[in-house]
Amino acid sequence: RPDDRPCAHKSESNQEKVHGPLHPSMGPPQFNPIRDVISGAIMAATSVPQLIAYAELVGYAGYRGLTTAGAPLFVFGAATGSPWMNAGVTSLTAAMAKTDLNGENYLAKYGEEQYVELVAAYSLYVGMASVLMAFVGFGRMASYVPTSVKVGFKWGCELGVFASALPNGLYAFGSTLKATVAASAFGEVVASVKQTIPGATGISGCANIVFALTHPQTWSASAASIFFCCTVFVMHSKAYLPKSLPPGSEVVMATAAATAYSIYNNYDGGVVGEIPT
Repeated sequence: RPDDRPCAHKSESNQEKVHGPLHPSMGPPQFNPIRDVISGAIMAATSVPQLIAYAELVGYAGYRGLTTAGAPLFVFGAATGSPWMNAGVTSLTAAMAKTDLNGENYLAKYGEEQYVELVAAYSLYVGMASVLMAFVGFGRMASYVPTSVKVGFKWGCELGVFASALPNGLYAFGSTLKATVAASAFGEVVASVKQTIPGATGISGCANIVFALTHPQTWSASAASIFFCCTVFVMHSKAYLPKSLPPGSEVVMATAAATAYSIYNNYDGGVVGEIPT
């Protein structure tokens, strides 16, 4: 983005110190074993909680995010010709996939195994379509999208992600929020709106947000404490941590602290648990 250019210049300057002068064609940098191993370890460590969270966000067990991520990331690393790019998971695509596939209803009707196959096929088709669109130059059209549309899309997506993450953040078991809302006056409003406007699929998420934020007495003390502490730490800890620590260290620290707390205090909320073999 234009307003980010000063930071980009600074980043390029730092890259020159680490890897040597940048080649005009962005060729491979000089190999630095220590820095590259640390960078790879940090990237892998920060991906673990994301893989678990976004698997649950799309609608199935968190461990599946770990068991399915290795192969595509390895293929990307072996196939890409750019040392400056990296691939990772994103909450936006997970939330959109669940919405597009009507994940909750599909899960209830066909079960998780069938839903996993559906998500896999959906991901493959989206990837194929993305490659095709890139070849025909569809990406250039993004520059013609009005700013107001971009802002609205961004805020809508962020609200959807927030609505999906909130249940597991404030409640020991995220599924309890949906049942609690359905049994309240909010549930009656949601049912009425859906009956009147079938296309208003986002009303359930909005109702969950409003209910959760206005009924703090229903929160789980342990889950909410972990949620708020980790969020504040990740957002503000960079200003206090040593500058020598690589980017992403705060995520690793927060994850490690939350994991240690759940182990030594017998946390009774939702956890990933043992991965089936």
